[in-house]
Amino acid sequence: MTTTALQHPLPDASPLIYGCMGLGGGWNSQPLSEADIDRAQAAVEAALDIGITRFDHADIYTHGKAEACFGALFKRQPALRQRLRLQSKCGIRFADKQGPGRYDLSAAHIERSVEASLQRLGSERIELLLLHRPDPLLEPAEVAEAFARLRAAGKVGQLGVSNMNAAQMQWLASALDAPLAANQLELSLARLDAIEAGTCFNDTQALQRPGSLAWAGTLEYCQRERIPVQAWGALAQGLYSGRAGADAAPAVTRSAALVRELAEQHATAPESIVLAWLMRHPAGIQPVIGTADPVRIRACGDAARIRLSREDWYALYVAARGQALP
Repeated sequence: MTTTALQHPLPDASPLIYGCMGLGGGWNSQPLSEADIDRAQAAVEAALDIGITRFDHADIYTHGKAEACFGALFKRQPALRQRLRLQSKCGIRFADKQGPGRYDLSAAHIERSVEASLQRLGSERIELLLLHRPDPLLEPAEVAEAFARLRAAGKVGQLGVSNMNAAQMQWLASALDAPLAANQLELSLARLDAIEAGTCFNDTQALQRPGSLAWAGTLEYCQRERIPVQAWGALAQGLYSGRAGADAAPAVTRSAALVRELAEQHATAPESIVLAWLMRHPAGIQPVIGTADPVRIRACGDAARIRLSREDWYALYVAARGQALP
């Protein structure tokens, strides 16, 4: 269960977030089709049905077509825009004539990206802008100036980050006159790095997961600063809710069996248990659901009402990591 304090920067945020990366057709130059818009409409309606009001975009998702889908939906149903909150991300640039694939959090790129997103979305405002990836050339003061201009123009409400650790967030926040409103990290039973950073930092097990060390203190920093954590990849592509094959790793097989057992105990779908595991963490984690399947979206609807016991939470954690805690 998330807390009011942790959600304070986004008081109107729903416990679950819908991730729009799978909407808009393929990651190609094919034009947006009516079938793509229909598919997006079915996903949005399913998300709204289970209480989701925040929708997560990025300027690169299906090369902008995911945002364009929403622009088309708002034309079909003008009242729809008032029922939801939009967030989008910028900062990733694909390879082009100017350079290789790269990250760009310069003021000019941030402002161009927001303008393009607003045009595709058919909206005057994005409630939350996330910086998609850390840029080694980031200048906090430059980002702060760009955000101040966008906020003053009413184009962006709040600023957050994605895939940043505690040190990077502190460095950026030092130049801002408003607190960061979210940090979106990859977190799931299949991606435990941020949690492992706190449990195995002083043990040789940490050396087996070197990526975990980079996230040391990140969840704790977010809790202290009341920055909600959004978990992308939260469903782990269905690995623990029925999509793991016979060749799945033993840890996945054991974890999926435990998820099914807990789903039966709570009279819910496995997807809701997978998400409830994330939401049990005191960081106030808000899972981002990425599936476009309306059935699977609705299967997540019980997650917010389920509070796993400490024992069940640890049972899933240990099963997913594949070895006992140090």
